[in-house]
Parts: sequence; structure tokens; C-alpha cells
Amino acid sequence: MGQDSEGTEKLQAPPDFSGPVQNRRCTDVLCSLLLVLTWAAMTGLGFYAVSNGDYRVIVYPMDYDGNICGTNYGNIDMEDYPFLYYVNSYSAGVCVKECPSIEDLTDVYTAITYGGIYQVTANATLAPDAIQMADYSYSPDAKSCTEGAGGISTCYPFDNARLSWTAPGFNRGFGYAYYALDTVEVLKRCIPNLDAIEKLKTETQWSVEVQNKTNATGEADWLQIVDEGGSFWGNLFADLWTARYWIFGFGFGVSLAVGFVYAFFLRIPGVLPFMVWGSLLLTIGIFFGVGYSSYNYASTKEAESIDLVVLSSEQSVHALRIAAYVLWGIGVLCLVLLCALRKQIILAMGCIKEASRSISAMPLIILFPVLQAGGFVAFMAVFFYYGVYLASLGEMDTSEYTIDSPFGDEFDTTISVRNFEYNTFVERSAWFLLFNFYWTSQFILAIGKIVVAMSVSKWYFARNKTSVGSTTVIKSICSSIWHHMGTAAFGALLITIVKMIRSILIKLQKKAEQMNRQVAQVLFCCCNCCLWCLEKFLRFLNKNAYIQTAIFGTSFCRSAREGFFLVMRNAGRISAITFVSWGVIFVGKLFITTFTCGIAYFAFDEYLENELHSPIGPIVFIGLIGFFVGGMFMNVFSMGISTILHCFVADEEMFGGTGEMYAEGKLRNWIDDSDEKLATSTQMAGIGIERGFRDER
Repeated sequence: MGQDSEGTEKLQAPPDFSGPVQNRRCTDVLCSLLLVLTWAAMTGLGFYAVSNGDYRVIVYPMDYDGNICGTNYGNIDMEDYPFLYYVNSYSAGVCVKECPSIEDLTDVYTAITYGGIYQVTANATLAPDAIQMADYSYSPDAKSCTEGAGGISTCYPFDNARLSWTAPGFNRGFGYAYYALDTVEVLKRCIPNLDAIEKLKTETQWSVEVQNKTNATGEADWLQIVDEGGSFWGNLFADLWTARYWIFGFGFGVSLAVGFVYAFFLRIPGVLPFMVWGSLLLTIGIFFGVGYSSYNYASTKEAESIDLVVLSSEQSVHALRIAAYVLWGIGVLCLVLLCALRKQIILAMGCIKEASRSISAMPLIILFPVLQAGGFVAFMAVFFYYGVYLASLGEMDTSEYTIDSPFGDEFDTTISVRNFEYNTFVERSAWFLLFNFYWTSQFILAIGKIVVAMSVSKWYFARNKTSVGSTTVIKSICSSIWHHMGTAAFGALLITIVKMIRSILIKLQKKAEQMNRQVAQVLFCCCNCCLWCLEKFLRFLNKNAYIQTAIFGTSFCRSAREGFFLVMRNAGRISAITFVSWGVIFVGKLFITTFTCGIAYFAFDEYLENELHSPIGPIVFIGLIGFFVGGMFMNVFSMGISTILHCFVADEEMFGGTGEMYAEGKLRNWIDDSDEKLATSTQMAGIGIERGFRDER
């Protein structure tokens, strides 16, 4: 099996070729060793982070003084105060024992401050101990409501709540004090109830105006987290819990069964041609239809505006007509291409049907992505575990914010907020973790492609198709991991390098945006687009390399070279088949999702009508799971189509014209038709030459 430098020499079958090679050797061992070493280095880094970090720093909320609520991490022991009550819109707050639950929704004369609870005693309705807050008296940044210049309170001027919102203490939500509100606990954070905010608006001059010297997140952003009253979320979670077994049963079981039904439908005579030709003709019809509508609209506008002298209206009419001509031109071009590529489209349908047959013969192959997902989830668990501990290695830093006061500069408020700053080691370690994430995730995907390609290619090159079944998938899994782990790691590494460069460019682009360097932003954006194109090309190259490796057992570089030239020699057919198969895959995902949701709706209406507040929530979740399962099924189907096509063109090059081809079904019919037409044309050419000689005589 060889090719010259231009890749024009066809594939040569190895001696005694009878399908994918049986006696394989381990390929690209160096890459597999590098991947294992990378995992080992990640493990070492993770142990270091776990030994020196504390996950609670990241998972639990941190107050304005740098203490972690619910822990003894920081200057003050907060083990008895696990919840954070937000005091200002910098996400800074104080630790409290429980999130406030106020029957009257709010007490505008009770303030929660950096220094403690402050009340206007004569007007406050809450008991002094209604909100139990940690003692911040030892904090150097503690601040509370006091008497300011002229004896005026810094929080409640003249003990008037309506004047408090703009006072230095509250300072429109950017100060060191905030009103006592009824809250909802979300991830140990006390989020204000929207009803309480509405009442606060009527009792103060509350607004979300931001007049500060630094950029901050508006308080309204936080308030959107919780829906009014919480009834919607309560009903939704109740419905999800009630229908939990139905959700998983329909989401995973029924959708998978629907996927097999879809694959079966594709094998029914007439269904696939109707779907393919119908979608292609519909696409062309859309171009002509939109073009006609555009031209008709332009003519109508022109007829209604004969006396118009407005230049922009005339330009609009001309633009619409030009758009109509362009759309008609595209429609004509597509129609010509459709006629020119009709044979390739017929071949595409043959590949799709054969892929459907192969998957039906090996049903276990559909479940392999579940094994992939399990491996990915296991890696992600370790990745996030190490990542959280690594993120906790930052050093505490204090940021001070000065807020303008409407009463003058002497009333400006300066507040302190703690955050994390990371040194060079932690930043580089984070980039290394990201590199591991990219490489491992792409490696898992690559192994899956090799397994599918090896299984389908064994089915294609089997003379007796009944000998191929789910055991073939198990053998392919073992062979792929044992022999071609390095090849998968090689291809995954190429994608990883490009993705890492893109990630770095995105970070640089954001820095340029912060510095308002527009030229740099454009350059980084252009580079990112070029790298995106390169990544797409590498994915295409990798896929064909994996199929080549699955068939012939060669290393990545050789497989990539031979697979690339094999595709280039059959570029026309492969392009047409790729387009047609994409449409079938897309329709398949929609079919699986919508059909599963439809069955679920009728089942809920029949069996759970009186137990659910609404079937919409569970059906949406079933749709999400069904779309995931449909994508999993159709991704295997897509790789199966690509493998069938690759095997077919390799089969044609190695055994074409010898009568020993492995192609069956529609593919065999396509070959026979082509050979018959070739023989007819050759015979006619021979008759013409013979007549020419007779005429000369």
C-alpha cells in the first residue's frame, strides 16, 4: 500500500487482505507515554494543591473582611455563621447564622452593617436579636452607622428612612450598610426576596442608579436570580421529582429506541430517497421563493412610490431586486450542482443505508458513547477537585472603593472588599490543567472514533455479515485501547495545541479590549478565526486518519497522509455525501427529540395528569436528555457513514474491476451501474472507431 509524493497512486491491498488487519502492533507509543506522563504530572499538581489549599475558600462564601462563612478560615471564627448576607453591590457582605426570614418582608429602620446590626430604636419593628450576625468589632475595616458632620446620622438622616438610600452608609447600595430584608438561601448566599425589594421601594427612595468611581455590578442583577414568590421553581422541582423515573425512562430508554426506529426507517425503500431529494429540492425552492418574494416586494414598493424622490427608498428597491437576482442565481447554481452530482447523491444514500445496516447488526456500538461519557465524567470529577483546591491557593488582597456621595466630597464613602490574587505558579498551573482538560477530552473522543471505525470496517469487509455482532464492538474497544491509544493521543494533541493557542489569544484579546487597543483586538480576532479554520481542518484530517488506522493498523502520520490523499482523489463524491449525510443526521436528531417528547406528553396526560402542576417542565428535561441521546446516536451514525464511505473508496481502489469488491446492497448496485455504463460507452467507442476505419477504406 503506497503513494507517490503527489498522492496520485491508488491504494494497494496488502497481501492476503481480508478486512481490517488482525495482527496489529502498538502505534505512536511515544504519544501514549506523553499522555500518561501528563496525567501523572496533573496528579502530582493535584496532591500539592490539596495539601496546601482549602476547598472551602472557593465553595463557601467570603465576607468583606476575608473570612469564610461557616469555617474558621480567616481572622474570625465563622463556624457558627455559615451564610452570607450581601451588604453592597460589590458582592461584599457579612456572615450570619441564618438567612433573615421577615414576615413583613422588610424593616427599613434595621440596617445590617460592616460593624453589626444598627436600628433606629423608635421606629424599628424587628427585635434586636432577630438577625444574628458575627462579631466584626476586631476588624480594622468594620464600619457602622454613626453621627457624621453636623450631627447627622451616616445612615438615617433625621431618623428618616426615606432619606436613608442616598446617605453615606447605604449610598445607593454601594456603602457599608443595607436594610434588613426577607431573603432566600441559594448556595449559602442570602438573596433578597423580590417582594421585599418592591416594598423597600415604596418606603425609601430606592433605585438602581449607579454613581460610583469604579465599575460595579448593579444590584438588580442579583435580584433576577430568584423568581417572584419562588412558586414557579417550587412547582418545577416538585414536578421533576414526581416524574423522575418517567424522565429517565423516556429520556434515555425511549429516545434510544426511537433512534433505532429511525435507523430502521432509513432502510425502508423510498423513505431515504424521499427525505434526501425532498430536502434538496426544498432548499432550492426556498432560494427561488425568497427571491420571488423580494422581487415582488420591490415591484410593489416601486408602484406605490412612483412620485417618490427619497434616495434611500430608491436604493431599497434596487437592493431588493439585486437580492432577488442573487438568490435566483444561487438557486440555479444549486440546481445545476444537483443535476451534476446526482450519481454522488445516490451513492450517499447507499452509504447511509449500509451504515444503518451495520449499526443494526452491532447494537452495542450505540452504547459505547455511554462508556465514553463515564470516562469523561470520571476525569471531570478529578479535574474539578484539583481545580477547586488550586484556585484556593490565591493570596488575599484588599480592594478599596470610593463612592461619591450626593451630599459632597466630605461624605464620600470608602469601603474595603477582599478578593484573591494569584501568583505566577498558580496561573501557570491553571494553564497546565486546561491543557490536560483539552488533551484528555479530545483523546476520549478520538478513541471513540477509532472504535466505531474499526467495528464498522470489520462489518464492511466481512463476506459473511452474520458473523459480525456486538462481540465485534467489544473486541474493537480492546484493540483500539491496547494498540492505538498513541494514535488517538497524537491526533488529540494536535487539536489541543490549536485550542490552547486560541485560549491564549482570547485572553490577550480581552486584555486589549480592557486597554481599548482596537488594532490589537482586530489582529487577535483574525488570528483566532484562522486557528478556528485550522482546527476544523485538523478534525477532518484526524477523522480520516483514525479510519485508516482502524482498517490497516498504521501509525497516525502514515494514516493521515494516506487517508488525506484517498479523500482528495474522491473529493467530489465525498463532498456530496458529506452534505447529504449532514442533512440526514440533523433530521435524525430532531426526529428522536420531538418523537420522544410527543410520546412522553401523551403518557403524562394518561398516567400523571392529576399528579403534576404542569407537564411542560418534565417534558423539557426529557427533550434535553433526548437531544443528548439523539446526538450520541447520530454521532455514531455519522462516523459510521464516514467509515462506510472510506471503506468503499478504498475497496474500489484496491479491488475495483477485479470482481472481488466487498461492496453490497446499494453500493454494489452503484458499482454495477457504473461498470455497465462504462462498458456500454467503451463498446460504442469501439464501434465508432471500427466504422471510422471502414470509411477510410
